[in-house]
Amino acid sequence: MAGARTPVERGAGDPATADFAVQAPDTRRWCFADQLGGHFLDAPDQPVLLVGSRAVFRRRRFHRQKAHLLLSALRHRAAELGDQAVFLQTDTYGEALDRVTEPLSVCAPTTWPARDFVLRRPGVAVLEARGFVTRQADFRRWAEGRSRQRLLMDDFYRVARRVHDVLMDGAEPVGGAWNTDHDNREPPPADGRSPAPAPWLPAEDEIDEQVRADLDAWEAAGDVAFVGDDGPRLFPVTAAEAEERVRDFLAHRLGAFGPHEDAMLADEPWLAHSMLSAPLNLGLVDPRELVHRAEQAYRDSVAAGDPLPLNSVEGFVRQVMGWRDWIWHLYWHLGRDYRHGNALDAQQEVPAWLADLDAEAVDANCLSHVLADVRERGWVHHIPRLMVLGNYGLQRGIRPLALTDWFHRVFVDGYDWVMVANVVGMSQHADGGALATKPYAAGGAYIDRMSDYCGGCRYDPRKRVGEDACPFTAGYWAFLDRNRERLADNRRMRQPLAGLGRLRDLEAVVEQEQSRGTDPL
Repeated sequence: MAGARTPVERGAGDPATADFAVQAPDTRRWCFADQLGGHFLDAPDQPVLLVGSRAVFRRRRFHRQKAHLLLSALRHRAAELGDQAVFLQTDTYGEALDRVTEPLSVCAPTTWPARDFVLRRPGVAVLEARGFVTRQADFRRWAEGRSRQRLLMDDFYRVARRVHDVLMDGAEPVGGAWNTDHDNREPPPADGRSPAPAPWLPAEDEIDEQVRADLDAWEAAGDVAFVGDDGPRLFPVTAAEAEERVRDFLAHRLGAFGPHEDAMLADEPWLAHSMLSAPLNLGLVDPRELVHRAEQAYRDSVAAGDPLPLNSVEGFVRQVMGWRDWIWHLYWHLGRDYRHGNALDAQQEVPAWLADLDAEAVDANCLSHVLADVRERGWVHHIPRLMVLGNYGLQRGIRPLALTDWFHRVFVDGYDWVMVANVVGMSQHADGGALATKPYAAGGAYIDRMSDYCGGCRYDPRKRVGEDACPFTAGYWAFLDRNRERLADNRRMRQPLAGLGRLRDLEAVVEQEQSRGTDPL
């Protein structure tokens, strides 16, 4: 990093663009619960403030395992630091800070409300954000003068690869291609088994027992309410546990990651995915170090004569320093009002069965399996999120902001900065095409091709009318009909929209899907 600068004064500048300080090593560092790694400190022995706020869990109905993960990670960090940390467990952050008399510094938080709060707080020096590969100031320079439609992830990713020298052979990308995504769209393995061994999982300890007891007591007192199953904890809460997961992925799973990363199997929820999103978003893993370690694993394998598949390595690197960073930067660059986008005028509320993760209320195998997975683990990988859950919300016209809040609450790796652009832009096309060039709507044929969900389902992905008509197949055509005028100028939608005119049963399809609405499928 660059040298230290004067910390930003409270209330100064736009929270998205302020020229924050880089270091403030002589102050006590206030670390939020998503800033728990050593890279959020300027020195190993820097004094730390940690705050556990009960009010955070009162405001929203979170997944039980998400609440457990956050509290467990915070308390484990306090235990690790010992006397180096002051750990205050209060109702609100404000109550905690009122008890601190010494100057504090904090790395710029990851959400608009939290960043507003720290910038208003006297005695708090706000440093530039950490936990991402590309700095916010560097992204702003890259984005300057570009329209929303030119803020392309692939362009940003190429620049980041060059700047940080990741998977590069001089000025050219390793293997000659920047993006190997065309090799990473295979359907699930024909034998229905994961292409990788079972992942490493953490073991709970006495801190987890205390967290569970506290959550039980809060819930029994009516102070908070949760959704989803309780434990066991599946994701790291310490740097040591995160390191185990990184080592396990790089050694045993990275090579198999790429080809089937878009595939879905009912009995194999992990497949070859890294399961690192949660520890990355808790700040337990430095993404800069992670991508360089993935590259080193690739180069070591090449030197040993048994190269890891480049499409797997590049695909993983693109997820971490491409997509993850890009979504983070867009959260700030697109502004506070971006979340309110609703270009397709979707007005339905999140139905109760979806809000409650009631998988048994649903007959469609794909939706039922994915809801059950979310209820059981608080996690599914990106394709069930986008092409089952998001696809359902898009087809049924659920309000993007309400769906964003639901994703935020029920996923253990979900934060405001994660979900706003991912759901509003990518999943629901509510920004009119700033992130995605076309809506990610798909019929049952896609789900049938990329999963084993359709076998034995009461619905037939080839049918769009009748008792056994697939709600995703029929819903796809009803979605196009409802939005044909809004999408008429989108050149990538011309062919699908033209297909509407060839459907002799379109009127029946539309009537059927209007009758279904957001009732359980």
